[in-house]
Amino acid sequence: MATIISDDFTVGDNKPTFIIAEIGINHQGDVSIAKELISKAADSGANAVKFQKRSISRILTKEGLEMPYDNPNSFGKTYGQHKKALELSEDDYKELFEFSNSKNVLFCASGWDEESIDFLDDLGVSFFKMASADLTNFPLLEHTAKKNKPMILSTGMADMNIVEKAYKLVVKHNKKISILQCTSTYPANFKEINLNVIKTYKQNFPDAIIGYSGHELGIAIPTVSVALGAKIIERHFTLDRTMKGGDHAASLEPLGFKKMVRDIRHVEEALGSYDKKMQESEKPIFKKLGKSIVSLIEIPNGTVITKKMITTKGPGNGLSPMKFNELIGKKTKIHINQDVVIKESDIEW
Repeated sequence: MATIISDDFTVGDNKPTFIIAEIGINHQGDVSIAKELISKAADSGANAVKFQKRSISRILTKEGLEMPYDNPNSFGKTYGQHKKALELSEDDYKELFEFSNSKNVLFCASGWDEESIDFLDDLGVSFFKMASADLTNFPLLEHTAKKNKPMILSTGMADMNIVEKAYKLVVKHNKKISILQCTSTYPANFKEINLNVIKTYKQNFPDAIIGYSGHELGIAIPTVSVALGAKIIERHFTLDRTMKGGDHAASLEPLGFKKMVRDIRHVEEALGSYDKKMQESEKPIFKKLGKSIVSLIEIPNGTVITKKMITTKGPGNGLSPMKFNELIGKKTKIHINQDVVIKESDIEW
């Protein structure tokens, strides 16, 4: 199973993990910060950067817009003012799209309403990322699915029943689906991450690409996710985890993100083959550390070997101890000195 995300990147089995730096709203509503985040993400090894596109009046009621929002992470006295302060303009998005292209990193954004999805489609994003908050927003899912571009569904705040229903809805219109295990708390409690769901998803959705979107502390969990079969990794990304805003504390800074990418690429290499065999690089080590059957005493030519005549010692360049019992009762073809490695050619088989 594979999905073409762009001309340069295909996601799926036997393909490199697709790594998304979730910038989200960590740009603080500032294009210059957004550009710095894109540059740092590209330098850290991200394949894509992701923002969040909203039409604020479209996604919140009047009551929701006017709800007091006075806390250390607030950018406005009401929730509506807060959200508007963190929203980039369409011209900003066009500028950032081109800037991302110049940095050889894919640009995308989660569209939180139909107007935003239409704008992103016209902008030229190569895939859509649906936020966990919209997994139950079936009108938006269906609207997006009909664009027939690859869709990535995050599944925080959902149970399997919701995930299955969302998948069935989307797959009617779009077969290019990825599903990410996610726990939507910031930061996520390790006991609530449930990475084994990745295996459940792989079993229940064999035609989908499975991945992981994380909000936990540290870089270990995405690496383990890849070992479990995740082919897409998304992590929140920030310049400084102490910056004002609700997402920064659960984000990775550039150095941490770079280390995560490094570890993921190491895991991809380390997963290797399903076939167990001795590596070429191990052969000289085995010669030094391995064991052979060795003569305990001097053994004349034509002697029938007994257990008291032999033992096992290094180096490992002689007859394997795996043939120890098989050797007993066989005759020697040559004179064998004491305390030497016995060769297969020394014995009449």
